[in-house]
Amino acid sequence: MHIALKSVSLSLLAAGLLTACTTPPGKNNYLDKTYKITILHTNDHHGRFWPNADGEYGLAAQKTVVDKVRAEVKAEGGYTLLLSGGDVNTGVPESDLQDAEPDFRAMSRIGYDAMAVGNHEFDKPVPVLMKQRGWASFPMLSANIYQDGRRMFDPYAMFNLGGVKVAVLGLTTDDTAKMVNPAQIQGIEFKSPIAEAAKLVPELRQKADIVIAATHMGHYPDGQHGVNAPGDVEMARAVKGIDLIVGGHSQNPVCMKAENVRDDAYVPGQPCAPDRQNGAWIVQAHEWGKYVGRADFEFNNGKFKLVKYQLIPVNLKKTVATADGKTEKVPYAELIPEDGKLRTFLKAYQDKGQQELGVKVGELSAKLEGDREVVRSRPTNLGVFVGMAMMDKTQADFAVINSGGIRDSLPAGPVSYRDVLKVFPFGSTLAYVDLPGGEALDYLKVAARMTPGAGAFAQFAGVRLRIEGGELRQALIGGQPIDPAKTYRMAINSFMAAGGDGYPKLNQHPGYVNTGFVDAEILKDFVAKHSPIQAARYVPGDAVQRR
Repeated sequence: MHIALKSVSLSLLAAGLLTACTTPPGKNNYLDKTYKITILHTNDHHGRFWPNADGEYGLAAQKTVVDKVRAEVKAEGGYTLLLSGGDVNTGVPESDLQDAEPDFRAMSRIGYDAMAVGNHEFDKPVPVLMKQRGWASFPMLSANIYQDGRRMFDPYAMFNLGGVKVAVLGLTTDDTAKMVNPAQIQGIEFKSPIAEAAKLVPELRQKADIVIAATHMGHYPDGQHGVNAPGDVEMARAVKGIDLIVGGHSQNPVCMKAENVRDDAYVPGQPCAPDRQNGAWIVQAHEWGKYVGRADFEFNNGKFKLVKYQLIPVNLKKTVATADGKTEKVPYAELIPEDGKLRTFLKAYQDKGQQELGVKVGELSAKLEGDREVVRSRPTNLGVFVGMAMMDKTQADFAVINSGGIRDSLPAGPVSYRDVLKVFPFGSTLAYVDLPGGEALDYLKVAARMTPGAGAFAQFAGVRLRIEGGELRQALIGGQPIDPAKTYRMAINSFMAAGGDGYPKLNQHPGYVNTGFVDAEILKDFVAKHSPIQAARYVPGDAVQRR
């Protein structure tokens, strides 16, 4: 970014500071004419087609927002494009159980113009992805995914907005290969998106007046991507000629406090200044359809100028105290009504998903203990079982789980998805952190100090610990003493990673990766994979000794 953004006030986004020059591809039929072009965008939808229990987000309300903006822009003689930064899949059971059919079909009804292919589009076998591709009335784009030596998706799409040619290039993180089941991506190669962009952008500059990249690569401030693959900032710096990057994957509102400093405490409704790198604007709209991003541009004589940018909250609410000492949820902004036709369309899928929650996913020989009084006071077989499920999904060396995140037991006998959701009702996502031995030991010392009876009290898997008076006296990982020179992978949930329950905040650690997988989905899959489950195999025994 060439101009330091000392405040998120949109008044700083003066017209003279927002101009990016483009090279016209040929015919100058737009000379001396100003085109109003609005780019709407979302990303990391993750199955949230239906509003949550507080009435937040949901695609029916999103359609109302999009329709309103489109009407406003059209009335002013302008044009709109609606783009997604990918990851439609994986998030809530009602969607997961139906292969995200309600999500893709609703996005078609909303009128998405294109989307980037996300890594979670490969969570299920390729035939499911191809089925989803058929449900989508818009192109799924990725230039860097190859199947048997050929591009698996269209690399880009071209749009004609009243004579102005716009190219939308799709790119997917090359971390995808290590984030999904290897058996499901045989013959598929995820090449470097930056290398593919470097080849294609010069070509697109000859074809288009405006070049937009719809990406699923992540936004890492100042390019500090840690163990993640390089993201949007790194690509913008490496590849000249991109006007706008509509991103996803890292699931942030990209609102900058200053040059290369993102506001990670962004509050809905506040002004939002997008990132700027090497002439390219970079935007991202958090996750789950919580916002619709709106970027209003003017195109005149080859110059592409950002006039205004905002994140429109979709019925997001905050908790406030009431006069009687209780709390209630109130909206950050004026409530957005749901589109009636789309809600009716989606309700059939919501009802079907609810019915399918009762379907058996596995069987248990005996109860896995998650009752509050027990799981918060001593190691339990459910704590071990959950930890092993987390380790299995992330290939981690050990797992730490806050017992307050475990809300119920798994019963003996048939286990349904609804039973699993009683254990994990919060929708936390699975994360892992690659830690040097010394840092892994320090984290275990903190976990050991969490007192029985509290929600922070830790359940473990993959370790042997001896704790005396709340102090860790001995720790083994994988049966061996911790080696300070070795790197260990720890599986935790996103709540703990954010500092929840008083644990060290790790979501900014260079070794941190949020997989995006919801805890209940991971537990369900682990139950199904190992059924019939012999509960005796998960008895904690003397692995964690407290004196």
